[in-house]
Amino acid sequence: MKTTKITFLAYLTSFIVILSLSSCAVKARFLTSIIVPAAQGTVQIKIDDNKNYLIKIKLSNLAPSTRLSPPKEAYVVWLITDNNNAKNLGQLNSTTNFMSKNLDATFETVSAFKPFKIIITAENDISIQYPSFSEIILTTGNLNVKDR
Repeated sequence: MKTTKITFLAYLTSFIVILSLSSCAVKARFLTSIIVPAAQGTVQIKIDDNKNYLIKIKLSNLAPSTRLSPPKEAYVVWLITDNNNAKNLGQLNSTTNFMSKNLDATFETVSAFKPFKIIITAENDISIQYPSFSEIILTTGNLNVKDR
């Protein structure tokens, strides 16, 4: 009888811990792209110890940007805030150093801005301040990220 209660309490505690850890993160899929329809990916957003947003992107089947029509220099990852401001998070390289032969890619960064949406565009200038919305490759739907 005692071991049954202890086992039940251990399972209940484990469940609560797992539930609380998973509730801190938001995971979303990128929507299907018209430009690169085989590309698939997810974005995971967590609040880190410094109260910033940790953003992790995993992609597969993403053709190199130089193979687009017209070819582009690079993919750029953008964070869209709830008031539609776009923040350049950095370049998603399609070189062999960052993408495997299977066309897989990962991207990780930290931002002080709360993400409302994540988009990836194809650009000729990686330091561009505003995205070329006509060159959107992948986008998430609206993210339900909690405030810090």
